[in-house]
Parts: sequence; structure tokens; C-alpha cells
Amino acid sequence: QVQLVESGGGLVQAGGSLMLSCAASGRSFSNHVMGWFRQPPGKERDFVAAIRWSEGSTYYVDSVKGRFTLSRDNGRNTVYLQMNSLKPEDTAVYYCGVRPGRAITTSPRDYAGWGPGTQVTVSS
Repeated sequence: QVQLVESGGGLVQAGGSLMLSCAASGRSFSNHVMGWFRQPPGKERDFVAAIRWSEGSTYYVDSVKGRFTLSRDNGRNTVYLQMNSLKPEDTAVYYCGVRPGRAITTSPRDYAGWGPGTQVTVSS
């Protein structure tokens, strides 16, 4: 059974940085895509970024390009989301999910194994 646990959130001022972690367990993820999503209060869960576990290729939504960076540690089965130049509109609960194969999709319905999420709050 796939288990994902997000961590690393917190309160930061605009312009600051945070690094989120998504620790995965329960199977091999060599042929999977790990996706990060975020859900602001009262809104839907939206795609942020994704990484193909096998070769590390990444995809970002336009609003975070140049500010967020994905990486992975195969030995630790962990994906990292480095977030720089944070803005108040980045405030949300951040979740990671996993999907089989190499196709990167942006719908949360295509992903599974959601963890409890980690809160990111950016003050202005």
C-alpha cells in the first residue's frame, strides 16, 4: 500500500523560502510520477509540479516556474519541492500524490496515496 507523508511547511514572509518533502513508502516508484498539489482555503486542489521518478524530468505550472524546483532522493524515496520567492498567493495546504507510468497529468483524480498535507502560509 502506497503511503506518502508531506512535511516542511510553515509560516514565512513574502520573498522567503521553504523546502517541502514527500516521503514515499509501500512499493517501488521507479516507473511513477510524483505530483505536488495545493489547496487554498475553500478552493479546489490544484496542480503545482510533478517529477518523473525514473529520470527526474519535471513539469511546473506557469505560476511557479522559476521559483519552485523539484528534486528526488532515490535512496530515501523522497521528493523535495524547493520553494523560493514565496508570495501570499502560494498560501495553501500542499499535498503530494503518485501515479503509475510516465505521463504527467494535472488532475488530482489521476493521483493516489495522498498524505495529510503540510500547511504553507506566506505573510505579506
